[in-house]
Amino acid sequence: MSIPFIDIKAQHHALKKEIEAQISKVLEHCQFILGPEVTELEGKLAEFCGVKHAITCSSGTDAALLAMMAEGIGPGDEVIVPAFSFIATAETVVLLGATPVYVDVDEETYCINVDEIEKAITPKTKAIQPVSLYGQMADMEALQKICEKHNLVLIEDAAQSFGATQNGKKSCAFSHYGVTSFFPAKPLGCYGDGGAVFTNDDAKAERMKQLRVHGQTARYEHSFIGINGRMDTLQCAIMLPKLERFPWELKQRNELAKRYNNAFGEFSSKGIFIPVVKENNTSAWAQYTLRTTKRDFLIEKLKEKEVPTSIHYPKAMSEQPAYLENGRIVSDSISKRLGHEVFSLPMYPDMPFEIQDKVIQALVEIANQM
Repeated sequence: MSIPFIDIKAQHHALKKEIEAQISKVLEHCQFILGPEVTELEGKLAEFCGVKHAITCSSGTDAALLAMMAEGIGPGDEVIVPAFSFIATAETVVLLGATPVYVDVDEETYCINVDEIEKAITPKTKAIQPVSLYGQMADMEALQKICEKHNLVLIEDAAQSFGATQNGKKSCAFSHYGVTSFFPAKPLGCYGDGGAVFTNDDAKAERMKQLRVHGQTARYEHSFIGINGRMDTLQCAIMLPKLERFPWELKQRNELAKRYNNAFGEFSSKGIFIPVVKENNTSAWAQYTLRTTKRDFLIEKLKEKEVPTSIHYPKAMSEQPAYLENGRIVSDSISKRLGHEVFSLPMYPDMPFEIQDKVIQALVEIANQM
């Protein structure tokens, strides 16, 4: 029995009838751009997160771009970001002509270290964009206080934490803007690219709807510089039944993570560290990520046992060639080290326990020989 890293087909088979019915509706009415399913999905997404507005768009990257564009972030501005994340976190800042300011992450949670932030703030600082990496949120309440103190915009990059909570409140509901991705491998994914921005600000929500259609305020009336950033109707239709199933999937992800933790919890004595979810947090478990200085050895041994792994991410953003001259580094030593230590095991909501047990058995056997 082969072990997939992620099995999207299994999820599709569970929802095949419902998804095909939704696609059929779109093919009948032929409103492929901003059709009724877009509005329906946006309403249900906003309700799920407990915010007033959800604005769907073409990707998680464009979601972050729209939020920053709505705030007028551009040349001369700085945006504080964690040094350890997927490159889109810094990419959107650079695309707008602003400067990403790299701050180190917490070694246990992989989220931005709030104790490092205030030393990064200058008169040019316009926003803080924490990343809820691997599934759990950064310390959003502490970040809110910092933003209030310094009059900064808070944009949560929730591409990996959609569905997670902190003190009972959903990811995307803490900040001025929550942005997420619906890339197929994300906790809630579509069948292509997609994303959304969440906000409680009526005026900014309207502005982002205009910005995602070339800055158009009326037909062929362009009051702002915008982008072509719409999420198409078919993708929204596909996501409607997926969103209904999503609470069950979150429970399954947490059960799978619990089983991994129980199996590997004593491995710290061997230099293998399991994920740490803070007491007031729940995780969406976008990835199940281990940390060890023996990563290359473990990956090779797991490969021999036909267990796939993945590395998210092998370099800090501050190390990426295209970004070396475009940002300012405040601290990134932990982020650089994590790039050489983290690796992820197979994790998906429809993962049968017997498949997971094969992964567990493989790693336990390898660890016991170390």
